[in-house]
Amino acid sequence: MRKDKTFRLVLIKPSHYDDDGYVIRWWRGGLPSNSLACLYGIALDCRERGVLGPDCNIEIDAIDETNWKVRVADLARAIKAADAGMVMLVGVQSNQFPRSLDLARQFRKLGIHVAIGGFHVSGTLSMLPQRDPGVQEMMDLGVSVFAGEAEGRLEELLQDAVAGRLQPLYNYIDDLPHLESQPLPIIPRQQIGRVIGHTTSFDAGRGCPFQCSFCTIINVQGRKSRRRSADDIEAVIRANVAQGVFAFFLTDDNFARNKDWEILLDRIIALREKEGWDLRFTIQVDTLCHKLPDFIEKCAKAGVRRCFIGLENINPDSLLGAKKRQNKITDYREMMMAWKKARIMTVGGYIIGFPNDTPESIVRDIEIIKHELPIDMLEFFFLTPLPGSEDHKTLYLKGVAMDADLNKYDLDHVTTDHPAMSKAGWERAVELAWNTYYSWEHIETLMRRAAAMGNNVGKIGTYALYFKGYHPIERVHPLEGGVLRLKSRDERRPHLPVEPAWSFYPRYAADTVVKAVQWASLALRLHRLARRVKSDPHRLAYVDAAITPQADETASLDLYKTRSSQAFLDQRRHIEEAQKAKSAGG
Repeated sequence: MRKDKTFRLVLIKPSHYDDDGYVIRWWRGGLPSNSLACLYGIALDCRERGVLGPDCNIEIDAIDETNWKVRVADLARAIKAADAGMVMLVGVQSNQFPRSLDLARQFRKLGIHVAIGGFHVSGTLSMLPQRDPGVQEMMDLGVSVFAGEAEGRLEELLQDAVAGRLQPLYNYIDDLPHLESQPLPIIPRQQIGRVIGHTTSFDAGRGCPFQCSFCTIINVQGRKSRRRSADDIEAVIRANVAQGVFAFFLTDDNFARNKDWEILLDRIIALREKEGWDLRFTIQVDTLCHKLPDFIEKCAKAGVRRCFIGLENINPDSLLGAKKRQNKITDYREMMMAWKKARIMTVGGYIIGFPNDTPESIVRDIEIIKHELPIDMLEFFFLTPLPGSEDHKTLYLKGVAMDADLNKYDLDHVTTDHPAMSKAGWERAVELAWNTYYSWEHIETLMRRAAAMGNNVGKIGTYALYFKGYHPIERVHPLEGGVLRLKSRDERRPHLPVEPAWSFYPRYAADTVVKAVQWASLALRLHRLARRVKSDPHRLAYVDAAITPQADETASLDLYKTRSSQAFLDQRRHIEEAQKAKSAGG
């Protein structure tokens, strides 16, 4: 049936500004946006169900600003050419909020309805006693603020937009929906084509049972596990394979805590074997996942190629202070070796800025990791009081000064004072961590470990290029990286001047050439190193402390010789002795 009316819905996942005030955008982006995929899938479902009436079609645009320029005037014209429409700023994190506010101002100035959702909005409404000033500024502009998750709720907002009765606030933060049989996350092939490796994303579940004080997940998605069914997962995989997409980033904060992990992995394994599809996955897990029988083995069979691990720190005091009680340093080596034996790349997140950290202690700890833990890659982050986290709420209620510029809340900037380090000292500690771990000597060690255990040496080189290059060359965190940085004169923070064309374009061109040479030089050196390691006739005989079992690890490894580590081990021995005594007495 022909539909006479059109509602134009523009979904935008905003980027954020670099230190020079320019939007971070690439010719090919890095990580895909699951928020964008979820909202697009929900919007498709609304269109298919005709929620705006049998005579109204919903046309949907999906834009990830990290790889696609937001042309405000063109989008506004397209919306005005339809019978109705609006812009939705989706999945907005705190560091993306200033950019979102600037986009909202532009669209509102042109008379376009705007709504915003995401972790900053939901987190601050969930945790703070007063409304966040930025959120209030959005509302003052006439932007509708959406807190919580959109499954089962988006149609109400769309209907309100058509009827001209958009509300200033839609607050569902205390009413989280179930996920089974909900609309599936999906992104158009055209958008996926702008992501490195043509990778898309979906979430198999939401929520986390742990209480890490620096985390926003538990205060936005809750601590109760909500899961999609195996049928849902198969459907989302089939939908993506139908458009030629085989690589997936599973965005669950901790897939190992999904109670249906085995059912889901078995279904994916069956798909790979039955259909012959080369499905590839990146997942996120905790440091206890290896305790689950067959978990790592089934991950390998299901096509998991890379896993992010919330290592966070090797100091037990720091882990306890952040309520990261689930991380036990005595499990680290066993867990990492299990992933390595399964030939799955491990990438550990490491937080710098806990109270006892100093530049010297950080270098010492990184050296211990290099020599004693068989992890492949580390990525370093500043301990940041993210709005929506317990850390942020605590500092807020105590009146502790935090940086007012939300653009810096990207885990790559100092945003509050440290008890033992100056701002410069803290920044130096993080720089030392990157340089210490990604020394040429250690990169060769990582390659030799991979060769000795039958893992992919070339992949080590690829990831080393990624993690070693972005900070010094592009001056952004690797997680915000991409291929070929794109800049526009008009995409700059409003309080900074628009550069004249005669100076902007020559400098931009020169920077692009210099960066290309730097990237090529780094890639060539890594390629030569990998080739040398692979051609070494003795490569299979390589051993070091990290990949060699120790008779008594707690006595022989420096990992357990710090004061806090010894206290942790003493406590563990006391608990074990008490358990033995209880068993003997029973």
